[in-house]
Amino acid sequence: MLRFMPVGDSMTIGSAGEHTWRYRLWRHLCETYGGPFTFVGPRETLYDQQAGAPTSLAYAEPGFPRGHLAGWGEGWQHMTPLIGEAVRAHRADVLLVSLGLIDLGFYTNAEQTDENVRVFVASAREARPRIRMVLLPVIPNVRAASDAPFAEQVDHFNALLAKTVADLDEARSPLLLASLPEEWDIHTDTYDGTHPNANGEHRIAGAFAGAMWEAWGVGRPYGD
Repeated sequence: MLRFMPVGDSMTIGSAGEHTWRYRLWRHLCETYGGPFTFVGPRETLYDQQAGAPTSLAYAEPGFPRGHLAGWGEGWQHMTPLIGEAVRAHRADVLLVSLGLIDLGFYTNAEQTDENVRVFVASAREARPRIRMVLLPVIPNVRAASDAPFAEQVDHFNALLAKTVADLDEARSPLLLASLPEEWDIHTDTYDGTHPNANGEHRIAGAFAGAMWEAWGVGRPYGD
């Protein structure tokens, strides 16, 4: 049984009424991956925007393994202290990580965020030495379109992330840098300039699926 753990921020947890990219990727793997697998994690809920809390189970399609480690307004800074215990408790084999926008927007600069990435990787490996990880670069949002210093931090962090993945990759516990979702457009792939709509969910799922297929032969290219 291959156990995937999605790790992310508001783009990963999703909101009440949504499918989420987690569901889209699960459906894709159901159709293309030949072995048993599941999604795991200490959380299952969506974010309820009316309540302002992650209390909803109102998925558009609830019938899938909903485990994750994602939170609205959480980033590398928040997940790094949690990842070791989550990996250990849920015996994750593959981490699917989409983090960084919150860090760069509110908490840490590109260098500090990159240092948290390195601690995150070390903590996950300490808990499970053969764990694999797929890391998605930060997807520029509407703020990056109008705030040049923020856009520069996003670009700088993504460059640092690529170097960190290359530095820390090892045969026993491979790290994989996914490509940014192809042709991402904040006007057609999000509902508010940041959070994915159905189009965006498919594109993010496709970025993870494509990376795993190309590097590890897991599943097939998205859409096959």
